[in-house]
Amino acid sequence: MMSVPSIQKAICGERLDGWLFCNFAHRDRLTDEILGLKADHVSSRRWFYLVPSEGNPLKIVHAIEKGLLESLPGDTVVYASRAELESALTVVAGKKLAVLVDPYIQVLSTMDAASLALATASGAECVTAAPVIQRVKGILDARGIASHEEAAGHLYRIVHECWDMVRDAFASGKAIREGDVLAAMLDKLAAAGLVTDHPPIVAAGAAAGDPHYEVQGDGNPILAGDVLQFDIWAKKPDGVFADISWVGYCGTTPPAETAKRFSNLLAARDVVKPAIERAFAAGNPVTGSELDAQVRARLLESFPPEAIRHRTGHGIDTDCHGSGVNLDSVEFPDRRLLLEGSCFSVEPGVYFEDCGFRTEIDIYIKDGRPVISGAEIQRELLTLSSV
Repeated sequence: MMSVPSIQKAICGERLDGWLFCNFAHRDRLTDEILGLKADHVSSRRWFYLVPSEGNPLKIVHAIEKGLLESLPGDTVVYASRAELESALTVVAGKKLAVLVDPYIQVLSTMDAASLALATASGAECVTAAPVIQRVKGILDARGIASHEEAAGHLYRIVHECWDMVRDAFASGKAIREGDVLAAMLDKLAAAGLVTDHPPIVAAGAAAGDPHYEVQGDGNPILAGDVLQFDIWAKKPDGVFADISWVGYCGTTPPAETAKRFSNLLAARDVVKPAIERAFAAGNPVTGSELDAQVRARLLESFPPEAIRHRTGHGIDTDCHGSGVNLDSVEFPDRRLLLEGSCFSVEPGVYFEDCGFRTEIDIYIKDGRPVISGAEIQRELLTLSSV
């Protein structure tokens, strides 16, 4: 659970009167996570939890589930009828409250329409909680950064060990398939004590043109001349995720077009860190949307629009796709500012019928500057002659 003082600090940081939570039947996983509520507790009636910018929180619960929010601090109001619920909610009248509703960032828009309508009818000015949730969940402290860096170190090692596996197979003339590499990745993650919410991506040849490719069975054979895409993300239990992508070429010298595509992709990826440094040096705030727009402009200098199928990056915290700022100006435009402790991926990709390329690093903001996590980032295509 996020502590009430930390939530109140975030509310004050956004100059709001409070944050209004609600849930019904545990449909809103994000609210349960923020408040530390267990999904196995019976929740058959709607409840509200109002955290004011200062003072005691208020729990509004149904008479048959009076103890539902007993793990949370605050005063309690019990209702049994709709009229009693409406009466209890008059406390929000005239207040500017954060709620989990956002017109652009769908993953943070988890309040149901009926509850939003009820809060609004009760006189609350409901505004997006996206900036507030970034402050309470999407920001890494020193411990979170250390956890993220530990995970990143393992991921970089695993990527290189799996590329060695591919290179050794070609050197010995042994057949190798996507599933062989995926199994090795999963074994190495487990050995390092890491967990993930979904298996990594290992995509060879045309499969690399699918940003969310999933290996089926043994997967495709990895053949000479294939572009091979790795995408791997994981964390220590109760830790912070890291998320990286590397690209290899199954030969010693990539074709000129392949090398050019990847070089141009790297150039777009490497727009982000200096852009943040320039903005911070000038004392200017910068948003995830602005950074994505700069990367996208660089990509469009070299690639057709149809090759660019997704945003530049996403927030990272205890969830791989976390609650902090996303580098996104076109899918779910994110106009939140990068704050101290922000952590996010930078993963531009381009995709074609015959192959695809995605290069990914993670950046966090520490002591007012952007830091790339993990080991040495990819600066050229891996090849069978790479060491």
